[in-house]
Amino acid sequence: MTATPEDLWLRRLLEVGRTLVTELDIEKVLDRVLATAREITGARYAALGILNERRTELEQFLTSGVDERARKAIGDLPRGRGVLGALIEDPAPLRLKDVSAHPSSYGFPMGHPVMRSFLGVPIVIRGEAWGNLYLTEKEQSAEFSEQDERAAVILADWAALAINNARLYEASEHRRQEAEKAVRGLEVTRDVAVAIGSEIALEHVLELIAKRGRALVDAKSLVIMLRDGVDLVVHASAGHVQNKRGARLPIAGSTSGQVLEQGRTERVADVDARHPAVRRLHRGLAARAAIGGRYALRSVLCRNPRLLHRRRTDRI
Repeated sequence: MTATPEDLWLRRLLEVGRTLVTELDIEKVLDRVLATAREITGARYAALGILNERRTELEQFLTSGVDERARKAIGDLPRGRGVLGALIEDPAPLRLKDVSAHPSSYGFPMGHPVMRSFLGVPIVIRGEAWGNLYLTEKEQSAEFSEQDERAAVILADWAALAINNARLYEASEHRRQEAEKAVRGLEVTRDVAVAIGSEIALEHVLELIAKRGRALVDAKSLVIMLRDGVDLVVHASAGHVQNKRGARLPIAGSTSGQVLEQGRTERVADVDARHPAVRRLHRGLAARAAIGGRYALRSVLCRNPRLLHRRRTDRI
């Protein structure tokens, strides 16, 4: 029996749904939603507007079909004025033959591609508006059809399920990773306590702390310094910083010294920018991001590309 166009259309939507809900990477989900929306409706352009926490304007705006040259010419991405804002105020499907004829039309900026026909549908997750799917410029037709609207609504429902699944997976993965790090933290504490209890040499204890600590906070490098008069002296290191034992850093005028004197932890994005006078020595120690504790012990870490997270500094 030959399948009707309606049967093929429904089959395609089911295939799209199965593909979306099995994807756990939210960025891939969003890219696939945009590509599929254009395919099943014949839209030249597609966009996803993601609402801010208060659901008053668009926090992110993702597009498909707009090339880099046009994107640069458009300039700032929309925040939800005009017709886009109408969907924020009233999250319901909106289909227009000419978007510029709508009473809420805000007009297009210079360099913006020509867009007339418009179809917008909300993406609702657990009863709350999460964002909107926008489609413009129906190809080979002057406007989007009722079937296009039905397809977009179904796709938005699939997208809501897929986005929610991806967010739940991301949250569970984060909890799992945090649990694993907590276990590693306990193991490090145990190893250091055993080493101290065994009364082994201080240098061996500091070396153990440097190596275990670097791995614990995912640092690229970790350096332990002790106060010696007006300087901080490297006594142990791990990671990319090697053979720096004995290197000296003046307490006065250095970030490390400042943190030591103040007696409180500090995260620094770029040590060099704060104290150019010690740029050369800091580079020698690979100290691009620093944290420190009280007393004579100083820990200098380099973590790339992200800055040190507060929970990681707490572990040190």
